[in-house]
Amino acid sequence: MGIRRPWAGLEGDAMADEGIIAAGEAAGVVARLKHRMIEEALPLWSTVGWDHAAGGFIDRLHRDGTADGATPRRVFVQARQIWCFAKAAQMGWYPEGRAIALRGLEHLLAKAKAPDGRPGYVHRLTPEGAVLDARRDAYDHAFILFALAAVYALDQDAQIRAEIDTLLAFLDGHLRSPHGGVHEGLPVSLPRRQNPHMHLFEAMIACFEATHDLSFQNRAGEFFALFLANLYDKQKRILTEYFEEDWSKIEPVSVEPGHQAEWVWLLKGFERITGCPTGQRRAELLATALRYRDEATGCLVDEGDASGSIRRSTRRLWPQSEMAKAWIAQAEAGEAGAADEARAALARLERHYLSHPVRGGWYDQFDRDGKSLVDTIPASSFYHVLCAVTEAEQVLG
Repeated sequence: MGIRRPWAGLEGDAMADEGIIAAGEAAGVVARLKHRMIEEALPLWSTVGWDHAAGGFIDRLHRDGTADGATPRRVFVQARQIWCFAKAAQMGWYPEGRAIALRGLEHLLAKAKAPDGRPGYVHRLTPEGAVLDARRDAYDHAFILFALAAVYALDQDAQIRAEIDTLLAFLDGHLRSPHGGVHEGLPVSLPRRQNPHMHLFEAMIACFEATHDLSFQNRAGEFFALFLANLYDKQKRILTEYFEEDWSKIEPVSVEPGHQAEWVWLLKGFERITGCPTGQRRAELLATALRYRDEATGCLVDEGDASGSIRRSTRRLWPQSEMAKAWIAQAEAGEAGAADEARAALARLERHYLSHPVRGGWYDQFDRDGKSLVDTIPASSFYHVLCAVTEAEQVLG
């Protein structure tokens, strides 16, 4: 017996994977994934995934699960790993996660924060911790803020709050655009992207939940207003990805269904902290995301166009975790059938991406024929997987 699809009317034609996810496979998926995080992923990324010589988190593992110590360290990946271990500690899943997160944060602050005397965090480091790329990137700063919020939530440490305030001052004083939102980074570059704004929205929600400081509600509200005014096309019900400086859309428009799904979850978070209703936009975003699916697996593809056609039929891991989170958000809102859809999405994630020979590893991307396109195990995916599983635990049980 397969999972019933009460939302089939949103999806158009029935997908070819109808019935593939068995009821039993979906029913136990949250417990299985929680076990996989606690027993496999967290131990792997805290040991092999940590550079015991130079400090900091390894950016990726080789396909056999050994550390790729020669790869440069992307600063947003350092921040994501800090978040993962702080979140795991907060959930009570991995008590040692607190110490690991603090060790990662200490390394990040020592190496990436203003090493050249200018405010903000640099973009990339060498494995030894030297500056490889000194640009200030808005996307990086969103994840650093997100990580700081998670660490602050553990202890309410005043020094961590001071780091949050310093980063906010940098955003306000150096990255804010006169047209609204933030610049891509310093030096200023084009195109502008919705992606850094989405993650700053996420970070402001997390900061409010960690601090209960109403200023973060207001900051999140600014990004919500930007979403409604510039990022979201209400007529076509699509999230636009790339813009000129004045927020005019760059044609042809690119649609990333994973981001459509991610905004569903974020809008539910915004509704939770503000009481502002977001149900209509969530339903629209989700319905659009479901147009861009691989027929064989039911997984989201990487990119489509504004008319609903698939532009890139490759499928990365992270859109699948975001689809699960979108359904979890709808389940939290009480939408009929959403919990079943969330479990089915998690089961697809487990089956296609997490069933890797390295315990605690994953496949990052497949082509349309199911061939793996990435030979390594990137650390950057851990945030997506762990976030989906923690959300599932809290909402679905």
